[in-house]
Amino acid sequence: MTIPQTDIKTFISVSEIWVPNGDKLERSAGNYGTLSDFEEASRQTSFSKGEGLPGKAWAEAKPVVLKEFDGSYFKRTEEARTAGLTRAVAVPVFAGEVLKAVLVVLCADDEERMGAIEVWAENNGMLILEDGYYGAAKHFEWVSQHTHFPRGQGLPGGVWASETPMLMRDLGSGYRFVRADSAGRAGLTNGIGIPVPTPSETTYVLALLSARGTPIANRFEIWDARSVKVGASKGAVMLDGICAKEGALWDDDNPRRAEAFKGIIGRVLANGLPAIASKSAETAGYDSVVVLPIHQGGELSHIVAWYC
Repeated sequence: MTIPQTDIKTFISVSEIWVPNGDKLERSAGNYGTLSDFEEASRQTSFSKGEGLPGKAWAEAKPVVLKEFDGSYFKRTEEARTAGLTRAVAVPVFAGEVLKAVLVVLCADDEERMGAIEVWAENNGMLILEDGYYGAAKHFEWVSQHTHFPRGQGLPGGVWASETPMLMRDLGSGYRFVRADSAGRAGLTNGIGIPVPTPSETTYVLALLSARGTPIANRFEIWDARSVKVGASKGAVMLDGICAKEGALWDDDNPRRAEAFKGIIGRVLANGLPAIASKSAETAGYDSVVVLPIHQGGELSHIVAWYC
């Protein structure tokens, strides 16, 4: 396990949350690093349903990958170009039919960044790659485009079968990771698969695959908030977790617990909305944290957090 260095580039450059206010999506939080001009442009922007990347994820009710800003529906193209941002992924957070928020992550494109943000969708009984962004991991991208997962196979298929987030380690050597050989060549280490419930009957799985040199995150956490697990307390227990500094985070005999309203996980437990924090007591010694809730069967079922 390596200790993260502050000068390492992360695969994701910007994370932001957009929440409905009437017929518009407005920015509620974000982590922009040093990209203050893009942050200011974002503060002054809102989206109608179907407008821009967040509005498209709202209208289509599914995760959306955008790999080209110029000439597209992306609204902040000039500011993104100045900031060096070239790719983006929008992930809607639905509770049944109700849109709670849209999480948007934006990436820069260069020859150094390795990693993957993938959207898998069910089609005729298989999960196929709907779209993804891989940075410089071109061979892994090609393999992924030609890989299908039945229910229960690999990381996406495992998420599909269990309807829960899943964390996989040692992607380049793990027998459970179907694309292990190409993952090893790309330097991919840890991966997390996340179910993305939508109002449609289509199954969507978001996969975040982290590489050594340009990690998506140095810490991943999965929290179980289902009432069958924690009762009616609006609490959560850590289902799995890994940290570059602390190692394994879970303990079956004495699991970590979260309570509503306490800390950033507690806030998400209480309001069911995604959250972002930067350089605070809530970021576990890292620069930032993104917390994504998952709503299933009429309740908040899980929370996923990643720290950069």
